[in-house]
Amino acid sequence: MVPALPSSPAEVSPAAAELLADPRIQEHYGLLQTVGIFPYLDRLQRELDTYKSLFTDALTIFRHTSIDAMLDSAIAQLTRQTLLSFVVFLWKPFQNKKDIRIRGYEGRTPTNIRPALESLTLFEVFFQQHPEPVSYKELLKQVGYTTATRALQELEPELIIPILGPYGFYGLILVGSKLQGEGFLPEEQTFIQDLMFFVSLALQHHLHYYHSLQDVKTGLYNYGFFMTRLEEEISRVRRNEYASSIMVIDVDFFKSFNDTYGHIAGDRVLEHIALLIKGGVRLEDVPSRFGGEEFTVLLPATPSDAAWHVAERLRVGIAQLRVPWEIPLPAITISLGIFTFDNQTDIQATEILNRADKALYASKRRGRNCTTIWKPGIELGLYR
Repeated sequence: MVPALPSSPAEVSPAAAELLADPRIQEHYGLLQTVGIFPYLDRLQRELDTYKSLFTDALTIFRHTSIDAMLDSAIAQLTRQTLLSFVVFLWKPFQNKKDIRIRGYEGRTPTNIRPALESLTLFEVFFQQHPEPVSYKELLKQVGYTTATRALQELEPELIIPILGPYGFYGLILVGSKLQGEGFLPEEQTFIQDLMFFVSLALQHHLHYYHSLQDVKTGLYNYGFFMTRLEEEISRVRRNEYASSIMVIDVDFFKSFNDTYGHIAGDRVLEHIALLIKGGVRLEDVPSRFGGEEFTVLLPATPSDAAWHVAERLRVGIAQLRVPWEIPLPAITISLGIFTFDNQTDIQATEILNRADKALYASKRRGRNCTTIWKPGIELGLYR
């Protein structure tokens, strides 16, 4: 007996319906049904739909310009497929440092889930040898009960996914259990791992891009990016009616500090100064490490009096800074120079920087720990 064709299009998938319109398929319908071709086509169609959705989600994630927005987008895509008790992202902002950044979610909501991890070193060693996602229980079997695995004990994630790339280990993604159901279906686990693969790529791309702009030691922008932004700001100022300023900062007696307390202590001081500078300027400002113990800050749309107030706030804050160290470190002071330019300033970026530098040297000549604004004739006082 030959099986009857489905009486309604609703009984078959779109892929099967297209095939059934072919008379040759109708002729061999019974055989094709017996060998299971139609369920197979349905499965292929579902997989194709899943991958289309996955690539669309990946493009959405890659369009974001901040890590937080990128991760928020990934969680939004993930929760459309399955609801999870939590997801926690842990990554190293710098490959050569132990610092960790953490961002956690419960459902779609960012939350303060913070595993008590001081380093990802143990995980780095394990996942370089076993570069596949594992459960917490499996990880525990492999590496034993250590400080690192103990930090994950309370969460006990269903999946621990390494963030691995061509330059090594970047971090971890901790995936909690489903809010409904008993464990992940194979297709759910595959989707999660595939989506997180794209998250890993996006995170690595973001870090590499910003590392190309940043000074590794301080996290501020580097010389190249600063000069590019200065050139752009000069062009903007020449087309508009506002003034912008540039600030040059130098740590006083820093060579003597390094000679006395060592370069590692000096590096720590520079890191703290950089944090204070970054926290003391606006998002649109461009703080950079210019080299050694010298910093620069570009202050768009900022006249000289406003720039002076910013400089003095930074100067006083750094004079009050106390950097924790093995032995008490002395107070650190800075000297600052400011140059302001507008659409009447017909000089290039290097000369703008040079004038701010001359104002800085005037501050050094005045006794250090002060701010000087450049003005015509300032050079005369430098060489007396």
